[in-house]
Amino acid sequence: MSTPSLYNLTGQYRALAQLLSAGDYDPETVRDTIEASGLPDDIAQKVQGCEMVARTLEADNPTIDAEIKRLQELKKSRQAKADALRKYALDNMLACDIQRIDAPLFSISIARNPPKVEVFDERQVPADYFTDPAPPPPALDKRLMLQALKDGASIPAQG
Repeated sequence: MSTPSLYNLTGQYRALAQLLSAGDYDPETVRDTIEASGLPDDIAQKVQGCEMVARTLEADNPTIDAEIKRLQELKKSRQAKADALRKYALDNMLACDIQRIDAPLFSISIARNPPKVEVFDERQVPADYFTDPAPPPPALDKRLMLQALKDGASIPAQG
């Protein structure tokens, strides 16, 4: 026979505690009755089991992190090789003045890309070259509302 789930044990514990709190018992009697039920020990055992499973799940994290790093390095290396091959092909197409090559699966052409601006330090760019963003719209402060409700205030709906 298997023991009840942690959820069920917690429900039983709360039901017992509520039943006992409704009666006219002194705190020591309540504590002794709950302890005698065995529920605290069963809950402790289930929580320990949860923690063991959680630790088991985390045990492979260093290996997974290492594999992620290895795969990222592999991706970076392969992308660098692909970029180098494309540059090699472009340099040779330019040297031969070939603008387009049609292949069965794709076409390769030399594109006329517009010039682009590269900024190395934005702090050195004059303010004339920055845009002024519009101010953000007012945001609802839910913490302020919660505190007002806790303080007994009523928040009327606007319509």
